[in-house]
Amino acid sequence: MKRENLLLFLILLLSMPAYAQEGIRLLHGPYLQNLGSEEVTIVWLSDKPSVGWVELAPDDNSDFYATERPRYFDAKNGVKNTSTIHAVKIKGLKPGTNYRYRVFVQEVLSHVAHQVIYGYYASTDVYSREPLVFKTSDPANKNTSFAMVNDIHGNNDVLEKLVSKCDLKNTDFIIFNGDMVSVFNEEKHIFDGFMDTATRLFASRVPMYYTRGNHETRGAFATEFQRYFSPKEENIYYTFRQGPICFVILDTGEDKPDSDIEYAGITVYDEYRTEQAEWLRQVLDSKEYKEAPFKIVVAHIPPMGGWHGNLEVENKFMPLLRDAKPDLMLCGHLHRFIHQKATKETPFPIIVNSNTAILKATANPTELKIEVIDVDGKVLDQFSVKR
Repeated sequence: MKRENLLLFLILLLSMPAYAQEGIRLLHGPYLQNLGSEEVTIVWLSDKPSVGWVELAPDDNSDFYATERPRYFDAKNGVKNTSTIHAVKIKGLKPGTNYRYRVFVQEVLSHVAHQVIYGYYASTDVYSREPLVFKTSDPANKNTSFAMVNDIHGNNDVLEKLVSKCDLKNTDFIIFNGDMVSVFNEEKHIFDGFMDTATRLFASRVPMYYTRGNHETRGAFATEFQRYFSPKEENIYYTFRQGPICFVILDTGEDKPDSDIEYAGITVYDEYRTEQAEWLRQVLDSKEYKEAPFKIVVAHIPPMGGWHGNLEVENKFMPLLRDAKPDLMLCGHLHRFIHQKATKETPFPIIVNSNTAILKATANPTELKIEVIDVDGKVLDQFSVKR
């Protein structure tokens, strides 16, 4: 080889690492959040900083590649986010309608001033497999069904066994009623703990609504909770409507006083619950709540048990709820099953679901049916609320 050619070869060889690039991957998700009658939020993660978007198509007989599909970008204040966490809220959808979708990311290698260097793409597959599909909720629908699990504490085997008790094709959504992990110290606790399993089983197609438990408030990563769950909402307490049921999702915070040594002076949950109670007062007086055939309140910590958090729920939320008379309150936290029937003082039943059982429900405008099944398939309870 001539000296000049050898020199050129060496220069190219030495420069190759500067241009070598590994592909980008979808790391977790996508999963559905805060699905409503006209909107949905889709969340997913990549292994490298990237921009992301969702492509949406009607669930008709057309091929996903039949036309260019509209793109909805992960953006804020007019700028696409460069991140490993992506969340897109799509609005303007039709109630009770199926939509097909795929998510995309494109790596951002460099962003200096007005120059951006992009890398490879990654996306969910719509070529060799069917596209992912979700269905918007419909308040006018006469029927709905849902399931609830809680206090899994990172036990994926239990989660999978409980979800297997559901007919997912005929389940509109699933509620995670808190303590899905024991501590939030890093991102992997979310996905290794339960969310990768949930996504594999249902969460890309069947929406999941999350009620934060007291263990999700613990750890250095606890303040990041809303980047992954309800990321486009104002608060992590909220309401939603599915068929004949209006759901009120509460965030009951921690179970000990803010001054407890376990919290190292970093919590203000008493103040937080006081503020939330004012929000609850307005919700319970709203047209959405009052006109729904059935009303269900979901809260991780129940108003019984005697600890500080239980007493806060009793003192700040329960007086409002007793006046508003929901049809049912669903709780967890105690790791045992309790069915407290309606009384003169509390005119609605309270179900405390155990950490090894799944609550399943169906409703039409005149009847709400509840069934609780443990991990071994044993029926723990069955009852109905009728109009």
